[in-house]
Amino acid sequence: QRAGLPVLATIHHPITVDRRLEMEHAENAWKRLSKGRWYGFTRMQSRVANALPRVLTVSQNSLADIHADHGVPLDRLHVVPVGVDQDLFRPLPEVGRIKGRLITTASADVTMKGLRYLLEALAKLRTECHVELVVIGRLKEGGPSARIIDELGLRDAVTFVTGVSDQRIIELYSEAEVAVVPSLYEGFSLPAIEAMSCGVPLVATTGGALPEVVGADNETALVVPPADVEALAAKIALALDDAELRARIGAAGRQRVIERWTWRHTAVGTVEHYRALLAETAHVQARRPGGAGQAPRYRRARPGITSATEA
Repeated sequence: QRAGLPVLATIHHPITVDRRLEMEHAENAWKRLSKGRWYGFTRMQSRVANALPRVLTVSQNSLADIHADHGVPLDRLHVVPVGVDQDLFRPLPEVGRIKGRLITTASADVTMKGLRYLLEALAKLRTECHVELVVIGRLKEGGPSARIIDELGLRDAVTFVTGVSDQRIIELYSEAEVAVVPSLYEGFSLPAIEAMSCGVPLVATTGGALPEVVGADNETALVVPPADVEALAAKIALALDDAELRARIGAAGRQRVIERWTWRHTAVGTVEHYRALLAETAHVQARRPGGAGQAPRYRRARPGITSATEA
């Protein structure tokens, strides 16, 4: 903006949500104080967000939270969801399902991802049937998840996978009978639509934007409240026990992704907002003294090219 160029930014979700959840679930007063100090930069996010003429976010839920937590006016907020490559993340009929196999993604060992509730549900399910969990992510030894795994005696039932190719991740989805997103909050959830795009039946919580992403319960996903171990275990058990249900939910979930959540949808929506911001800026430029008829500096790019750097 200081260079006279229009700026279009994306805020996935307000980091204030992360701070709130981390502080609510802190184990003691010292950790609560430490988390509060670490998340002090949230004030900066609010200042920057309010200085921007147009802000994109990935869901209606995030839009409402950004407005509430950062005070960004609603007329400056716009939703462009993220997407998935539906041709890459696809069902692999030649890969056999492994009985009792669950899969989830934990990009970080943080409260918001809700992994502890899935681990507790896994421990409950193991008393009734064979079940195992693959976690796409890295286990932090000594971290919260490692401690819970040891407390529940789950070392032989949980495998963490990291540093593998996209193709191997797609194979892991195809090997699983059920995918799970146990998050307390999501601004969108790429793991949810990746699993759905692979035709894997999904069990997800209603945390944050997940309901608008995964769709209605028992139609395109199986849905439970966040942090409810009993409900989570029950829905997973329901899916594991019913092959027809898994097939129906998996197929419907993939269709939802194709209709709504592909990268093409994301690209088209983003370009629309680049053009809208450029038009708004050109209009303002034209109204300034001596501005009419002058080409704004950001229009010196090659004709027909629209990119993040130009906008």
